[in-house]
Amino acid sequence: MRKIPAALALLSLTAVALVGCASGDGPAASCSRTTDTGSSTMDLISVTGSATSAPKVEVNTPLHATTTQFSDVIRGDGEVPITSDAQMIVLDVALVSASTGKTLVTTPYDGDESRVYPVSQWVQSFPGFDDALHCATAGTRVAVAIAPGGVPEASLSSLGMSAGDSLVAVLDVRKVFLAAADGSPVYNDGFGMPAVVRAPDGRPGVIVPDSVAPKTFKAQVLKRGDGAKVSADHPVLLHYTIVNWTDKSVVETTWDSQAEFVTLSTKSKGFQKAVEGQRVGSQVLAVIPPADGVSGATDTQIAVIDILGVGPDAATTTQ
Repeated sequence: MRKIPAALALLSLTAVALVGCASGDGPAASCSRTTDTGSSTMDLISVTGSATSAPKVEVNTPLHATTTQFSDVIRGDGEVPITSDAQMIVLDVALVSASTGKTLVTTPYDGDESRVYPVSQWVQSFPGFDDALHCATAGTRVAVAIAPGGVPEASLSSLGMSAGDSLVAVLDVRKVFLAAADGSPVYNDGFGMPAVVRAPDGRPGVIVPDSVAPKTFKAQVLKRGDGAKVSADHPVLLHYTIVNWTDKSVVETTWDSQAEFVTLSTKSKGFQKAVEGQRVGSQVLAVIPPADGVSGATDTQIAVIDILGVGPDAATTTQ
């Protein structure tokens, strides 16, 4: 069988929305996941083998799916559900011809968690993955029967398939990063500090006081996470927005695209101080004076930083 180079190099990016989850006692517990959308079709597919290795897939061929359907083979016990097309995940995939039962291509299934991609990258080339991944957590293995028309022509041709063919996919969710900080709110008196408001997806807005900017570095934890502790030794996945104090303009934000793996040593002294030692799930507000800012900075800057996960040293993403 062939391996998928660079975790499916044939894929390209667009945004395809996944339905969000309601808040509750915990993200995974409150996210409503459908585990079987079509037993009559999915009963024709058998998936066996260890969840950490490439699956053995048997199909009662020829299988022709009239609609794209899926069923969980293994229900994962991870704490973070997939709720957003922009969310970063580690996914192993096996693709099988529904006509012949032949395995067409697989990801490496080697345990490497450095191949981190946004959900949207997978969904662009395989729209049937959208509902199949909704609310899935790490450890989930799901089988998907993709109907004709459910895969763009470019992807079909690269797999040696034609427009009328159905496709069977097995998705193994290895790791799911947070979509936004999910820690417990922390009370701060906020005196002299900017205020932060949040959109439903977690995107922050910054309200800058009309007072003079503080002359020294200040930081407040707005949400306190309980995940892994951030160190300078590993890349950390962040969403952040940086705003100038004086003209209140947004200098930089990741929320317009996707979260970013950051090596803290590449950021300003103030940014590093705000993040290092914090835990995944936290949101931090930092006021960074020029002395602690980027080289050549002349204005105090405000950073709102969501800490979404810690990656391996070689963590990579495809834009």
